[in-house]
Amino acid sequence: MGDDAIVARDGAFAARSLTVRFGGITALDAVSFELAGGEVLGVIGPNGAGKTTLFNVICGFVQPESGTLEWDGQTLAKVGANRLARLGIARTLQGVGLFPRLTVLENVMVGAQRFRRAGVASALLGLPRSDRDERALRERALAALADLGCEDVAARLPPTLPYPVQKRVALARALVCEPRLLLLDEPAGGLGADEVRELGERIRALRGSMAVMLVEHRMDLVMSACDRVVVLDFGRVIAQGDPDAIKRDPGVLEAYLGREAGEAGAPAWGSEAGEGGEPARESEAGEGVAPIWEGEDA
Repeated sequence: MGDDAIVARDGAFAARSLTVRFGGITALDAVSFELAGGEVLGVIGPNGAGKTTLFNVICGFVQPESGTLEWDGQTLAKVGANRLARLGIARTLQGVGLFPRLTVLENVMVGAQRFRRAGVASALLGLPRSDRDERALRERALAALADLGCEDVAARLPPTLPYPVQKRVALARALVCEPRLLLLDEPAGGLGADEVRELGERIRALRGSMAVMLVEHRMDLVMSACDRVVVLDFGRVIAQGDPDAIKRDPGVLEAYLGREAGEAGAPAWGSEAGEGGEPARESEAGEGVAPIWEGEDA
């Protein structure tokens, strides 16, 4: 799809010709795609393809050398991370990023700060308005935790919880701000098969209520949860389309497995594909041997 066709409509996001270089290395090379309001978009690619750099550009941590971002019909220019929530954008991190000395409830309340109405002076003086504000934030945070089945650990500290529960708390913190664009950076990392299936159901349930962009190595999750998929390789978009089309794209097969392996068949990008669900590369699968996609017959 050419740049002229990419228009960020209401509640939609678009990247136009994003280019990022670190010294002599091109991390993103004229990357363009769009994400419609209510759509779930997967961003995949081999290690070093530029996926995390893309997220960092969107969140304002990295400034592109050229190109623009559009959100909700407006151009985003040098947007700091502290402004994302007010713009209706939330992100989870590759790990969990929870504050270890705050309770689970307090961590999620941090994500609800955009709804705070009382100022600093009211809080310092303990005015009734500040108390009402605090109660409202607590109720929002508790509701977000309950929605993810974590209300019973609200008073616990994150380090005392199993890692999969910490991941759910991190997701609750992102969702509590009621984003219109949710960025999920490898949300399935460290999760087992049952937990990944539960996560996929949760992501699918968000479809239509917000736009979701998902960077993930677990291809079983990507193919089951996403409406469309964008594939990066060496910083370039090499394919984009619905999951079925991506499964059969020769350029995608070559990027992951190499030309010889790609000719032998389609890769398995599910739980049987190898550790973490990442597609097996040629050296892992064996010369000329391509595993299968999740759910296909051998």
